[in-house]
Amino acid sequence: MKKLRSHAAVKCIGGIILSLIVFFAVVSVIGFNSFTEALLAQYSDGAFLTARTAGDYVDADKLAEYIRNGDSGDDYRETWNQLDRLCNASGATFVYVIQPDLSDYGHITFLFSTINHDSTYTKYDFGYYRETTNDEYREKYRALYEQEAEQELVIRDRGYIETDPHITAMIGLKGADGQVKAILCVQRQMDVLQNARKTYLGKIILALVILIILVIVWQSLFLHRVLLQPMKQITDEAERFSRENVAASPRLAETIRNTDEIGYLASSIDHMEEQITDYIDSITKITAEKERISAELSLATQIQASVLPHIFPPFPDRKEFDIYASMDPAKEVGGDFYDFFLIDSDHLGLVIADVSGKGIPAALFMMSSKIIIQSIAMLGKTPGEVLTKTNDAICSGNQAGMFVTVWMGILEISTGKMTCANAGHEYPVLKRADGDFELFRDKHGFVIGGMEGIRYKEYELQMNPGDKLFVYTDGVPEATDADNELFGTERMTDALNTVKDADPEHVLSGVRRAVDAFVKDAEQFDDLTMLCIEYRRQKEKADA
Repeated sequence: MKKLRSHAAVKCIGGIILSLIVFFAVVSVIGFNSFTEALLAQYSDGAFLTARTAGDYVDADKLAEYIRNGDSGDDYRETWNQLDRLCNASGATFVYVIQPDLSDYGHITFLFSTINHDSTYTKYDFGYYRETTNDEYREKYRALYEQEAEQELVIRDRGYIETDPHITAMIGLKGADGQVKAILCVQRQMDVLQNARKTYLGKIILALVILIILVIVWQSLFLHRVLLQPMKQITDEAERFSRENVAASPRLAETIRNTDEIGYLASSIDHMEEQITDYIDSITKITAEKERISAELSLATQIQASVLPHIFPPFPDRKEFDIYASMDPAKEVGGDFYDFFLIDSDHLGLVIADVSGKGIPAALFMMSSKIIIQSIAMLGKTPGEVLTKTNDAICSGNQAGMFVTVWMGILEISTGKMTCANAGHEYPVLKRADGDFELFRDKHGFVIGGMEGIRYKEYELQMNPGDKLFVYTDGVPEATDADNELFGTERMTDALNTVKDADPEHVLSGVRRAVDAFVKDAEQFDDLTMLCIEYRRQKEKADA
């Protein structure tokens, strides 16, 4: 009877194995298609990001002038050089600007044409006129010009084409009147994608072959295990456990996979051993886990603190301004951050931000946001441009759906002019040299990471000697006492004005003392981050 049951088990296992192989094959095909689509989406996103960046370089209202004057003007050459640098830096094959024949979109005229220096292709000369490639291109040109679409994508990797497989990302270049004046195109070759697909397919085939071999070997071992003496393993395990009082590893049920009485006996022994050792194992695991988490959180706190500016004064040789900042997370790590850095000798960048959520996810999002903002700012962009490009970068890969509010300012040290932009952050607080701290209700844009395609507006503040600017996260006005009453902006400005004549470090200390006195023993609910800068004198006077 036992042999009959074993044979039935073997047949059942054989059917399961065959089903697993078929399932693996189906999943592999689906995975291959998903892999291809993901790579293509990455290619497309990169091409459109390059196209939007290139679009910032081309003034659509000057295209008519270029057509009249040709490609000899300094302004035209400068624009062409920018496009050429972008083409080579981004890995694109072509970056070009065309004007189609609006009567039927059957012909196009090239206004700009740059090509990657590593490519074997030849760029088109200014004013080169030729037929539209095919009806697909003609329809997409029409959709862009008639503003039925903001962007279009052409994928050419099947059938007969004149060039290697590639994609072309297209956007319309609009003039001041809102009308599309030309089309900017970015072409990327698909050789990397094609090679990746071949490599992926080869790995799938290799994995399938290995799986089949492993299944054959495993089934042979299974038959050997079922038909020999599984009872000896049970006897040996019972003797071992009586000596050591330690549960078997691996479990008997995992070693003896019979579905007959032998399998039931093995499971019963496993269950008995687990009941005896379960309590001790649970206590040991809980203790070890707590120690591990505590150590990791301690290290994460140190890492986060180290990435924020923490040496004060940060620029001891710069007497034109004084700056101080602090960040106290509600948990071991937080989502708030501040930053300040010299973009060049005459421009100081200031940032304060608040990531949605708390804890480790917010801290990871905070660190990536900080790096992106500072990297773009160091390229010489204005605050509005920095927030716009940061939003584009974060939205392109924001699968977790998180967002961050940001206030950013760039101070021109020599003149005191500060250019600012606000992405859904708290209002700054401004104090003139002979006045009090008052809320400055600036222009607000949408939060970073909330929606693609946002363009952030800027405004200017004129900082005079003795003026102070205080920026903060919502952890300050939303600090809550034991009765769930908020600290509020009014108490915050009152606290600021009690130390309005102090230096930035003592301004922050005064606000923190006021918050602590208000909340008393209530648990800190949110990260509490503040930054204060005092503009002392203009650079020329300071250097004199």
